[in-house]
Amino acid sequence: MAAEISDRVREIAEARGLPEFQVFERAPDRGLKDLWEDLVLAQYLDGELDREEAIEHVGRTKVERAERERGVIEGYIDRGLNA
Repeated sequence: MAAEISDRVREIAEARGLPEFQVFERAPDRGLKDLWEDLVLAQYLDGELDREEAIEHVGRTKVERAERERGVIEGYIDRGLNA
């Protein structure tokens, strides 16, 4: 696992022209941002957060994408139940 992480960091650093330590510095912020967005979208889709609040937190594009993805999944479920 550690070797895999080191390989990924090295590859990202080379591709972005950054020193490896900068990749390590940015990783926690990036991961936290992704986790926050996942939480906000889950709360919105579960009805715990209204649409405008979700848009304020993560942006209209991400909210609309989550809505489209939910619609696709619901369509698959409906077709599966009615097959």
